[in-house]
Amino acid sequence: MTQWVETTGTGRDRGPVAIARAWAEVLRRPRRFFRTGIAPGDQAPGLIFASLVVLVEELGRFLVVELAARGVVSTGPFPYPAIGGFSPGVAVLALLAIIVFVAPITVHLTAAIQTLLLVPTAPDRGGISETVQVMCYAMAPCVVAGLPFPTLRVLVTVWGAALYVVGTAVVHELSLPKAAVVGALPAAILFGYGFRGFDAVTALTSASGF
Repeated sequence: MTQWVETTGTGRDRGPVAIARAWAEVLRRPRRFFRTGIAPGDQAPGLIFASLVVLVEELGRFLVVELAARGVVSTGPFPYPAIGGFSPGVAVLALLAIIVFVAPITVHLTAAIQTLLLVPTAPDRGGISETVQVMCYAMAPCVVAGLPFPTLRVLVTVWGAALYVVGTAVVHELSLPKAAVVGALPAAILFGYGFRGFDAVTALTSASGF
């Protein structure tokens, strides 16, 4: 379950260090990472990676709510989860539901949409497991998407979408423009709605008077 694959048939180190390395590598050298770090049928490490990204992002959102309740910070222009009255047990269950059920289901449904879009455009495309992995690793910048800063959220969601386009181009053997076209809808679902990038854009445009 924690096997990291660098090249087909070759495993990477296991455990937290391997996860941290994958996070750093996909941010620094995305083309190389997607070329060597994605292997057919190796979804489990990617899903673990994505679950941890979502966990950190959601913990950030919950922390903002707690600090705002104490008057330490402001939630800014965003709606945040109303967990102030939750018991610790209920809060933990809510987080588990998000990372164990909501995040993987969203990734797989979005990957199915992406596969349908790839059918007429990428004759040499990889399988759905490769698409799932690209989606999961492209989430890397979004660990801080839960913080109440619109500019930061726009930056990391656009970065994530760009990583997704690059990964789609590499894994499915497409040009970057074509990958951007076929990946636009899945990227909008994941980063625009899932990580609330569209909310951040709306907040920025409203603050600018548009």
